[in-house]
Amino acid sequence: MSDKQTHSRNDAVVAGYDDYVMPIWKHLDVPVRRASDCTLEDYDGNEYLDLFAGISVANVGHNNEAVVEAAKAQLDEFVHGCSYVHPSGPVAELGERLADITPGDLEKSFFCNSGTEAVEGALKLARKHTGSAEVVALEMGFHGRTLGSLGLTGNKAYKSEMAPTINDVAHVAPPYAYRCQLCTGGPCSCACADDLERVIGTHTSGDLAAVVVEPVLGEGGIVVPPEGWLREVQEITHDHDALLVVDEVQSGYGRTGEMFATEHFDIVPDIMPQAKGIANGLPLGAFTASAEVADSFEAGDHLSTFGGNPVSCAAALAAIDELEGGIVTDAAEQGAWLEDRLAALESEFEAVGDTRGLGLMHGVELVTPDGERGPMDVAPAPAPKLATAVGDHLREAGVIVGVGGYHGNVLRIQPPLTIERDQLAHGVDALEDALRAVVA
Repeated sequence: MSDKQTHSRNDAVVAGYDDYVMPIWKHLDVPVRRASDCTLEDYDGNEYLDLFAGISVANVGHNNEAVVEAAKAQLDEFVHGCSYVHPSGPVAELGERLADITPGDLEKSFFCNSGTEAVEGALKLARKHTGSAEVVALEMGFHGRTLGSLGLTGNKAYKSEMAPTINDVAHVAPPYAYRCQLCTGGPCSCACADDLERVIGTHTSGDLAAVVVEPVLGEGGIVVPPEGWLREVQEITHDHDALLVVDEVQSGYGRTGEMFATEHFDIVPDIMPQAKGIANGLPLGAFTASAEVADSFEAGDHLSTFGGNPVSCAAALAAIDELEGGIVTDAAEQGAWLEDRLAALESEFEAVGDTRGLGLMHGVELVTPDGERGPMDVAPAPAPKLATAVGDHLREAGVIVGVGGYHGNVLRIQPPLTIERDQLAHGVDALEDALRAVVA
């Protein structure tokens, strides 16, 4: 095929989206023809190093052979019978496996299709178990885009023209040390955890069912809480006879160098939604709870026609095998190296205000190079246009990163956990080159 013909196919894919797919987020703007491990290829034959993993989904690498073979094998058996009407082996086996790998006494799972469904299911379970209705979530947090989970999401950019969402949701400040108004730029004091008590006392009627948090804020800009924050949040939650729902949709399945990010903070959630990396790209979500909490659901309280699809569950079992084969340990080691490399960029470039993360979930926050601050800023003003320009420069150089965060100024580095050190080094070198070119 000639270059012209290939290029026209690339354009045709994009045009097809414009003409026949409802408007979506196309920031990365790379039509993908095929993918393998950490590499994407477009219809023009261009290859890209993927440092975003399809928004933290392809944790064991794109087109992982074991996952693909498991899915194919299940396709030969049967594809659908509604797992909540006709029990199937892959669903039962995956439920048992999640009981083994999730923290503490989390034992029973409900399977659905996505992260936002997992969060909404967790909310229903929390309300049923406690008999209460109100929920507190984090400002800047992200839990999905359907109306229920959108009510928890603490960012008006996702809610514009979509209100009202679910009622009875209040929000509390996130543990965002770099821009924390409560700590005024000093060492983090966990004051935002203490502030949860104030929000419950002033913004609720005392009918609290759940507090919902991400252990690491993904869409919010890879915000990692300080030691002790999550434990204190759980204590306050339980003092009000409510349940702590820890949303591991983006941070789970090895992403932070532990199977679940919660394990860094020495707590066990009451309910834990999961998705994204669970089946390495096949649609699957879940929420897992202790038997005591899970058994609050009665038959018919919750259902999903496609939830627990046997093909997706077979893929998930293979993905977990791959993760437990050393990939999670490798992610922790790679993450320590990445942390040091990114910290060096912070020292080199005035426009790099902060770098942070766990495992292979890191953010690089870009700020105005002259240090300009707004009236409420405790750090230099965010530079979203600069972040977009750096992301575009990297894409032109064949490297894909995410660009996001609450202010739109954070470069998100979340590659497949199978990435080799030389590939990761190439990605950081390209980032350094992009910063040098764009800031100059």
